[in-house]
Amino acid sequence: MTLCEATATRIEELLQEKKMKLYHLEKKSGILHGTMACIMKRKNKDITLSKIMMIAKGFDMSFMEFLDAPIFRSEELEFEY
Repeated sequence: MTLCEATATRIEELLQEKKMKLYHLEKKSGILHGTMACIMKRKNKDITLSKIMMIAKGFDMSFMEFLDAPIFRSEELEFEY
């Protein structure tokens, strides 16, 4: 699993947990709909630190809270260079 795929999966988990719509996350995070759609469809080849920080902000959590999930600790996590 790539970092981008893990990020999309984490977003899906948090949306469900917080009973939140993707549209609301886009508005709170400041991420444009097209960009978020690419992330969620796993079409995004790379994701920046600033985008992850914006997503965390949209969930009213710190960057570290967003990344503190088993999916990001997986030995299988691939990083694209």
